[in-house]
Amino acid sequence: MLSDLLLPGAVIPTLKVGNKKQAIQELAARAAAFVDVPEREIFETLLQRERLGSTGVGNGIAIPHGKLTRITNLFGMFARLERSIDFDALDSEPVDLVFLILAPEGAGADHLKALARVARVLRDQSTAQKLRATRDPAALHAVLTQPSASSNAA
Repeated sequence: MLSDLLLPGAVIPTLKVGNKKQAIQELAARAAAFVDVPEREIFETLLQRERLGSTGVGNGIAIPHGKLTRITNLFGMFARLERSIDFDALDSEPVDLVFLILAPEGAGADHLKALARVARVLRDQSTAQKLRATRDPAALHAVLTQPSASSNAA
C-alpha cells in the first residue's frame, strides 16, 4: 500500500509540462513545500539520478527518485500529466503518469521497497487505466492507496 508514502495533498491531477526537465522541475518545486528542502536541491538530486539512466520504466510511467540528506521520512508525490511527454523511457513510449519518491540518505532497503511498491501498483493495468480516467485528486489518491488484490496475496 502507498498510503504511508503518499499524502492526499501530494497528488497533482493535471500537471502541464512540455518535457522531462520541466516535469522534474515542477515536481521539485511542489515537493519542496512538503519536505522543507530547497527546490533547487531536490531538482539537482533528481537530475543527477536521471543522468545515471532514465526513470521512465515503460507503459507511460516514470518514477523519478532521489535521496536527500535533509529529510527523515520517505515522501511520495503523484502527477498525472495533461499531455504525454518524452521521458527517455525504457520502451521509448511517452510518459503521462509520474510518481516522485524522495528518501532519506540512509534509507537503503526502504527506498528500494518503496520503488518496488510504486512500480507494482502503477504496472497494474486496471490501476493505470483508472488513474488516466480521472482528474479528481481525491479519486487519484484513493486509487493509489487502496489495497490491491496483488498486495493482499503477498
